[in-house]
Amino acid sequence: MDSNDSGRVISGPTNPMVTPLLTDHYQFTMAYAYWKASKHQERAVFDLYFRKNPFGGEYTIFAGLEECVRFISNYKISEDQIHFIKNNLPPSCEVYAIPEGTVVFPKVPLMRIEGPVAVVQLLETPIVNLINYASLVSTNAARHRFVAGKSKTLLEFGLRRAQGPDGGVSASKYCYIGGFDATSNVAAGRLFGIPLRGTHSHAFVSSYMSLGEITEKSLRKKDGSSTCVDFVSLVQKWLNKIKWSDSLCGIFSDTNKSELTAFISYALAFPDNFLALVDTYDVMRSGVPNFCAVALALSDLGYKAVGIRLDSGDLAYLSCESRKFFCSIEKEFELPGFGKMSITASNDLNEETLDALNKQGHEVDAYGIGTYLVTCYAQAALGVVFKLVEINNQPRIKLSEDVSKVSIPCKKRIYRLYGKETYPLVDLITGENEPPPKVGQRILCRHPFQESKRAYVVPQHVEELQRCYCAGSSDKKRETLPPLKDIRERCIKQLEQMRPDHMRRLNPTPYKVSVSAKLYDYIHFLWLNEAPVGELQ
Repeated sequence: MDSNDSGRVISGPTNPMVTPLLTDHYQFTMAYAYWKASKHQERAVFDLYFRKNPFGGEYTIFAGLEECVRFISNYKISEDQIHFIKNNLPPSCEVYAIPEGTVVFPKVPLMRIEGPVAVVQLLETPIVNLINYASLVSTNAARHRFVAGKSKTLLEFGLRRAQGPDGGVSASKYCYIGGFDATSNVAAGRLFGIPLRGTHSHAFVSSYMSLGEITEKSLRKKDGSSTCVDFVSLVQKWLNKIKWSDSLCGIFSDTNKSELTAFISYALAFPDNFLALVDTYDVMRSGVPNFCAVALALSDLGYKAVGIRLDSGDLAYLSCESRKFFCSIEKEFELPGFGKMSITASNDLNEETLDALNKQGHEVDAYGIGTYLVTCYAQAALGVVFKLVEINNQPRIKLSEDVSKVSIPCKKRIYRLYGKETYPLVDLITGENEPPPKVGQRILCRHPFQESKRAYVVPQHVEELQRCYCAGSSDKKRETLPPLKDIRERCIKQLEQMRPDHMRRLNPTPYKVSVSAKLYDYIHFLWLNEAPVGELQ
């Protein structure tokens, strides 16, 4: 405790957790670097302030000064704290983990972290936090990919619905790992190299009023040979041709001119990447005809339009009708490939709507999925836990009346055993020092807790799953962290290897996770040894 000028004693902070260690690691590393450079006594001045009033208001209440003064007045680092900081500045933990992007199952250790108990315990919350959402949203993305099918393009459009900026960026990254092809999130695209996709909004379409708003009407041919002086007139000419063509006559009359203006404006800006949102007014009577007129004008100049996006209405019906319209254009004007124009669908899509579209029959080529994907609407959390399994070379077990919460003790190794058809059959957990399973060997695989559940497996291929990613102070060889693209490819390959009945959306077959006979015996020995014996009275 310290005292002020009046002699009043200032006690420490109210919250005992407010100690010098409640800080970021780099504060200590920088302080040490300053000291090493003999800069630690140079006088500096810092201001503390904020940039904007909260809650959309115009005032803020300053609070917390007392606790700051209490903390600063009593700032002392104990000898124990100094020793802890000094000994833990360099890496001190070993980390073993299954490669990112791997298909994993309950009870299988995804990571094993070894080191001083205090240090490893400090890692619990951040590690659980980092794994929980990442695994959950990657899984959600993979499930959407499975329902959509391999041939469809999946676009992550979830930034505006995500839980904050960090949630939005994380979602983009982990949806990409889970099998999505691109994102609308520019920040994530820059950070992680994820392909970017996007077109325009309804606001862009409705912001235009008439064709007179287009002041620059010229567009140079793609090959650069000449320039179309009046692209607007070329579009209008094509729109008239479509309107009175034999196969399309009577489908529409006058289209919405503000929409046509918006499409022309967008095409002039992006002639190589013209994809139009066609449902602002009427899809079949305005949006699709307007798009086709612009696409045909672009074709005259050597450009190829990308397609359309549907964001409302009966997506199955509208996609089929749009495809018929494109095919009629192709046949009427002898334009090979026009009928295959891309159709993208959005509008609060999820697994159920994708499945319903498949059952109805549709002509959608790409899906833009946001809210249900990035918020993991169907499940709030994965439920990752972090449990002690060994200390001072002594195995530890966590018991519970709920068998699913009983932990599997000791250091372990994990193997994936494959059958004749190259499908994984079972994940086998063994003690660290047990001999590894071999190809062609008859292996007894046991359920960790249920005595009657057991089976023999003769693997055709054996894969050890965990690898070393941090060697701590040891000289063990470390795995290099792969680029995001490789993680995504691993995820896709892993999903393709799984048996279809394990992957189906409804009533999937549970995948087996087993322990070796030796580990099974040890689990139950430890269980009996640690569980208290009751007494009847």
